[in-house]
Amino acid sequence: MGDVAPVGGRTLAEKVDHLFRNAHRRECTYEEVAEAIRERGGPTISATYIWQLRKGIRDNPTKRHLEALAGFFGVPPAYFFDDSVSEQIDAELALLSALRDSSIRRMALRASGLSPKSLGALAEMIERVRELEGLPDTPADQAD
Repeated sequence: MGDVAPVGGRTLAEKVDHLFRNAHRRECTYEEVAEAIRERGGPTISATYIWQLRKGIRDNPTKRHLEALAGFFGVPPAYFFDDSVSEQIDAELALLSALRDSSIRRMALRASGLSPKSLGALAEMIERVRELEGLPDTPADQAD
């Protein structure tokens, strides 16, 4: 399969690691991933092999292994090959992660129904507070 990550893009290991850290509410074990793939009728894959892919020790998986990993994490197989797809999925994962925080979810629900002008004012206030706290721009800010 050759080099999975395009030149200048993240490596396969970085992408697999990102999925482990962000795709589910909690980080799954390698055994859980391997077992779930087997239960779904996917290819035989060991927990050790998944660990090796995540650590960059192995970087040339079969197409079936990548499809099985993508299926487990709920992303398209293109996540591993196309940086624009990876960036889009990563932004969605960041949003999902933020919405898991009950305070953020509560604020978003309270903002529902406000006018575009009011939503804009709230967005500006949040940006100013982020600056005051020295927080970096979020992926959503960079996409705007």
